[in-house]
Amino acid sequence: MTGPDPIAVLVVAAGKGARAGAGLPKQFRPLAGVPVLDRSIAALRAALPTARIQIVAAPEHFDRVAPLTAALGLPAPVPGGETRQQSVRLGLEALAAAAPGIVLIHDAARPFITPALIGALLDALAGEPELEGVAPALALIDTIKKCGPDRTVAATVPRDGLWRIQTPQAFRFPAILAAHQAADAAGDISDDFAVGEQAGLRLKVVPGDEANFKLTTPEDFSRAEGMLMCDLADIRTGQGFDVHAFEPGDHVMLCGVRVPHDRALAGHSDADVALHALTDAVLGAVGGGDIGAHFPPSDAQWRGASSDRFLAHAADLVRLKGGTVAHVDVTIVCEAPKVGPHRAAMTERVAAILGIAAERVSVKATTTERLGFTGRREGIAALATATVRLPLS
Repeated sequence: MTGPDPIAVLVVAAGKGARAGAGLPKQFRPLAGVPVLDRSIAALRAALPTARIQIVAAPEHFDRVAPLTAALGLPAPVPGGETRQQSVRLGLEALAAAAPGIVLIHDAARPFITPALIGALLDALAGEPELEGVAPALALIDTIKKCGPDRTVAATVPRDGLWRIQTPQAFRFPAILAAHQAADAAGDISDDFAVGEQAGLRLKVVPGDEANFKLTTPEDFSRAEGMLMCDLADIRTGQGFDVHAFEPGDHVMLCGVRVPHDRALAGHSDADVALHALTDAVLGAVGGGDIGAHFPPSDAQWRGASSDRFLAHAADLVRLKGGTVAHVDVTIVCEAPKVGPHRAAMTERVAAILGIAAERVSVKATTTERLGFTGRREGIAALATATVRLPLS
C-alpha cells in the first residue's frame, strides 16, 4: 500500500435505511452482536490505523455514535444533511481544516471492507498522478434487461463496460471537495463518483470485492450474519451463579427490570442477582475472571450501581476479542415474586444490554419446592450460562 499524502476517511452514517425494515437505521443495528457502524469503523482502522476518521450522522443519533468516537478517540460526528450528497459535503468541509491529500468516502453499511481493497485504491492514485478518483467495482456478468413499469421486458442492455460501483471511493481531497460544493444545488446525487463525473474529474475503477456488499435488506443482514458466524468458529460456554438475601424494601431488580415486591435484595450494587450470574457466565466464557475482579464490592464507586453496566462490560470484552455473544440462558430461583409476568420485559432488556436479538436470550424461573433458603423466602438465587463465538486463534 502506498500513498504519501495524509489520508482521511469520511464515513457516511446519516441515512434512514428504510429498506432494511422497521427499527433502527441499518448502520446502528447489531450484526452478530456488534453495531454495523462499529464493524465498519473497526475494518477501516485495521487498514488505516493513522488516518483521521470522520463520521457523518443524523443529530438524533449522535448518542449512538458518541461511545464509539470516545472509545477510539475520533472527532465528534458531523450533522448530516437532507440528502446523502449534502451529508458528504458537510463531512468534507469538516475535514478541510486537517488538509488531507486523499479522502476515502465510505458507506457505513459496508462492514466487510479489507486492507487489500483499500491498498488497491491508494496504489492506483499513487501510480497515476493524473487520476482524481478511484473506486472499487464489479463487472456485470448477468444479462441485463430494461423493463417497463409493469416489468414487461422492453430491451436487452449490452453489459460490456458496465460495472457495479462500491465504496470506499478514494479521491484527491481538493478535487472532490470542490465537486461536492459545486453540486450542492443540483439535487441529490447518491454516488460520489457521479458527483465527480458531473465536475469532470478523471476517474477510474479497480476490481472490487463481492464480500464488500452493502447491507440494504433483511436478507443482506442474514447473509452477513452467516459470513460472520463462519469466521467465529471458536465456540465457548461459561456459567455463573449468584445469591442475594432479602432486606426491607419495595422491589427487586431482576434482569434489569424493576419488579414490585414486599422486600428488596441486599447487595453493594442494585443486587440484580440474575445479571450478576449472567455477567459471570459471559466473563467465564472468555476467561475473564469473575464480576468481583472487575467491580470489587470494596470500591465505593459501585455502591448502588446499575448491574447493566457490569453485563455490558463483559459483552465489551467479548467484542474486544473479535467475538460475539451467541446465546444466554438465565434461571431465577425463588418462591416470590412471580417472574412470568415480567419475563418478556426481562428478555428484551438483557438482549438490549448485550446488543443481540431477543431470540438469543432465555429467561426462566423455578422454585425449590419450599426447600432451602430460597424455599424459606430468605433470598433469590440465579444460574446462568452464556455461549460466545470467537475467531480461531
